Amino acid sequence: MARRFPVQVLRDFEAAFGCVVLEGYGLSETSPVASFSRLDAPRKPGSIGTPIRGVRMRVVDDGGNEVPQGETGEILIRGHNVMKGYWQRPEATATAIRNGWLHTGDLGRVDQDGYFWIVGREKDMINRGGYKVFPREVEDVLYEHPAVADAAVIGLPNPDLGEEIGAAVVLTPGAATTAEELRDYVKRQVAAYKYPRKVWIVDALPKGPTGKILKREIVPPPEPGKR
Repeated sequence: MARRFPVQVLRDFEAAFGCVVLEGYGLSETSPVASFSRLDAPRKPGSIGTPIRGVRMRVVDDGGNEVPQGETGEILIRGHNVMKGYWQRPEATATAIRNGWLHTGDLGRVDQDGYFWIVGREKDMINRGGYKVFPREVEDVLYEHPAVADAAVIGLPNPDLGEEIGAAVVLTPGAATTAEELRDYVKRQVAAYKYPRKVWIVDALPKGPTGKILKREIVPPPEPGKR
């Protein structure tokens, strides 16, 4: 999945440089673009736009059925840009490409105008007591807070719920806030089951060579009295 681009960052960049930022989406498997926003069409900040020429995209449920407009499912892509397969990996190719459609593993939705929106990665979804929580939705709220420079929401093991929601946050230079204030900030803006019960502030988040946050390397602080 393309690296996320918080809407507030987009707005600030456009205001500072007097330009228009067009958002798009793609994978290495799609050579690498699948959808894009256009200058000659209405823009919707946060959307990845519409499929490029010659490309089709769908949002489906676990059974491969197209979901109703506005509902969340996996994004599938079909077109001339999709790879033929992984080199010498026939099993991986058969898993990724089924009936001519590339299964991206990215979760998204499509609105009434045909614009696509990324919700998150299927493997990153948090199951909190049977409720599905997509980290990106919570991260987007955190990024709206003026003291937040970087944020990552992850699932934490919980004996009663299966998973609990946690958030690691990097503050902007000179900012002063607390983990409790950030937690309450999110709580006021999302459903009761979605806000992070545990928030901790760190100096930096682990990132790969492309700048992508490596969530698997994030280690939450121990609970009080535990090591």
